[in-house]
Amino acid sequence: MDQRLIRIFKKTLLILCLAVIAFVMLLPFFWMISTSLKAEYDAVKIPPVWFPNPPRLDNYIRLFSEQPLLLFIGNTIKIVFFVLAGQLFFSSLAAYSFARINFKGRSVLFFAYIGTMMVPSQVTLIPTYVMFAKAGIVDSHGPLILPGLFSAFGVFLLRQFFLSLPKELEEAARIDGCNPFQIYYRIMLPLIKPALMTLAVFTFMGTWNDYMGPLIYLTSVDKFTLSLGVAFFKGTYRTSWNLMMAGAVVSIVPILLFYLFAQKYFEQGIAFSGIKG
Repeated sequence: MDQRLIRIFKKTLLILCLAVIAFVMLLPFFWMISTSLKAEYDAVKIPPVWFPNPPRLDNYIRLFSEQPLLLFIGNTIKIVFFVLAGQLFFSSLAAYSFARINFKGRSVLFFAYIGTMMVPSQVTLIPTYVMFAKAGIVDSHGPLILPGLFSAFGVFLLRQFFLSLPKELEEAARIDGCNPFQIYYRIMLPLIKPALMTLAVFTFMGTWNDYMGPLIYLTSVDKFTLSLGVAFFKGTYRTSWNLMMAGAVVSIVPILLFYLFAQKYFEQGIAFSGIKG
């Protein structure tokens, strides 16, 4: 067989395999959007109804009228904002210190800090709750914001980028009279924008979708996040699957928009985060 035909066959086969994989991965999203437009009885029909007939856009109106969803979205945005800003600042500052500033015990302290990533969150769940309860800040957004300000993963990711930057930049900045913080803020930070956006995407997704934290620490409805608000539609004896899926669609839109905005930097961050160890 001609080599050209073999290459065409292989390429076609690869495209077909990727198309099948893409279809399988997109199917749950299609089902979510489809169910959000169905009547309540159509959402649980057997065999399943794939296409709503007719589409019910009033499910989204009911979603906002039956629960204070705008309040939940506002609470979630508040938590995400503080966690995102704090984690980018503290993680980048710590990463710069570990990568560029020589001090005694630097390597030991870094590996000890990174070692905390191996501790499951379930192990620290009860001690953390007791600590916040004694501090009197349970049923507030404090327990959801404060632990998220620091991230061993964020420090590790940004440190890799700082290590990949040439030392001549620092030396030139020192000659010009910059102190270590000015070098970090004015010289180094703009150069690691891909890594910062990568960390921002991971942090945004994790904080926006967090369900366990709000479930444990929040009891007042006016402090609930979007993930808890959507869960309101699941009851003991009756579950409004169409409204839950509508809530899931509303919840996923900000994540998609944020990812599309940061996609270029995110891809660069994934490609270059492991350049140096």
